[in-house]
Formats: sequence, C-alpha cells, structure tokens
Amino acid sequence: MTEKITDRATLEAMAAQLEASKDYRVLRRFVPRPAYEQPTPAKVHRGLIVDVESTGLDTANDAIIELGLVAFEFDTQGRVYGVDEARSWFEDPGRPIPAECVELTGITDEMVRGQRIDDAAVEREIARAVLVIAHNAGFDRRMLERRFPGFADKHWGCSMQEVPWPRFGCRGLKLEYLLFRACGEFHTGHRAGDDCLATLHVLAMPRDGDVSPLQLLLEQARRVTHRLWAIGTPIELKDVLKSRGYRWYPGGSRTPKSWYRDCSAQELEVEQSWLREHAYDGRPNPPWRVDRYTGKERYSERMGG
Repeated sequence: MTEKITDRATLEAMAAQLEASKDYRVLRRFVPRPAYEQPTPAKVHRGLIVDVESTGLDTANDAIIELGLVAFEFDTQGRVYGVDEARSWFEDPGRPIPAECVELTGITDEMVRGQRIDDAAVEREIARAVLVIAHNAGFDRRMLERRFPGFADKHWGCSMQEVPWPRFGCRGLKLEYLLFRACGEFHTGHRAGDDCLATLHVLAMPRDGDVSPLQLLLEQARRVTHRLWAIGTPIELKDVLKSRGYRWYPGGSRTPKSWYRDCSAQELEVEQSWLREHAYDGRPNPPWRVDRYTGKERYSERMGG
C-alpha cells in the first residue's frame, strides 16, 4: 500500500517537478491571506467586497437569501494590505426558494428558515468603506440598495466588467476561472463569504509587471461615464445601432423606450456626430439626452431612465 505524502515541502517539490516537465499544470488550493502587502502605510482606504445570492435575477422583486462581505485595506495604487475575516449571513425570504436557485446556489429553505442578516453589522461596514466591489455589480448593487439604502451613497466597482482580464491571460470572466487562470489556484468554498475572499485574491495577486487588476479597476471606477440616449430613432435603424454598440432600454419614468450607449468624455463628441448623421438626418438639435455618472451611480437603478 502506497504511503500518503502530507509533508508540505515534499509536495511542493513534487509539484515543481511536474511543472518543470511542461506536460502538467499544478493547481494549488486557494488559502485566504490576512494581508497581501507589508507594512501597512499610515494612509490606507477601506474597501468592501460583497456577494449576494438571491431567489432569482429580478432585482426589483427577488429577495436576498445570502450576503457575504470582506473588508480590506488598500492604497491608491491598488496594493492590498490587511484583510478582515469573511462574514456571511443567510436570510429567510419569506417564500420558498425556487428549485433552480437551490440547484445553482446549494441554499435550501431549511438553511434560511428563520435566519436574518445582521443589519447593524452590515451598516457599520458600509459606513467605514470608501469603495464597494462586487463581481457582478450590476446585480449585487441593485439588490443591496433595496435592502440597505446606505449602499447608494458609496462608490462602486465591478471586478467582472472593470478589469481587462485578457491582459492577465484570462478569456473568461467567471470567478472560478479567473482564480485558476490568473492565480493557478482552485476554490473549495461554497458560501458567499468564501467568494468574497476569492474575488479579493484575483484582484490582488496576478501582476502584469507592477500592475494589479485592482489598480486597473480603481482607474475605471474613478472615470466619468456619459450615457448617450438615442431617443426617437427610427425602428429600422435598430440593427445599425446595435452593431454600433448601443443597448436597448425598455422605458422608464424619465426616459421612453430608446437605445443608449455609454461613452467616455473623449468619445462623446465623436459619438454624437455619428448619431446625428446616421440616426437624425443631420438635424442641428436632435432629441437625444446625455446623462453623466460616476462610481456613485454606476451599476445602480439610477442609471436607468
């Protein structure tokens, strides 16, 4: 019977030998770090990684069934210092969890029955954070602002959308893939708090020279977004607008059904010229509208119409 090897140094030597052969890739188990950089400078900012599981994808009507969060210290160059322990809570939605959600999340009615998120603990963390990050901020932010209005006053970033992951050798955007591809590690956690730790890890660990994914995310989070609403364009132009990168908005209290595109300040004038020529027959005063957003509004319901 072969003896099981448990000595860490021996296992690492075996892994190094396999990797040196070029025929194998060894994945190491992700182990959360209490810190990524030392020593901690006098001035750091406090961030918050969040992750939400819910009864569905309707951010107006579905309910949160689990919230995870991890607070951490960082500087303006995207270096991560101290990392708090992950915290997570179940919450009873007051109705049965749909079968497809149970299959996807592993969270059952029995697990959440009678449970509730610790509101006071979450609100303390919101108050201390200057930036909130989620791996799908367009979903998590809308869910959390309904449950905890204090999230609406924070700047947000998205680790899925605001990092150019191909720069770090990643073609996919799922968290498990990024952990594998960018960090050479695998994830065995099953709860929202574990996913928060893994999200922070993929932002802090890989490097392109001296640049980390978190540094690039911070640069994107600081940007101003100009949303150009192509109001009143002819329906026959829908394919032209779609191929140009416009997205459809089904209508709201302030904006009718229309196409829109998000632009930087540098892109806006060029895009308006294109839109005037191709959608408004060169009219000098087309009925478009431009809204300006920062990280305080980005990914929230307020970016609708």
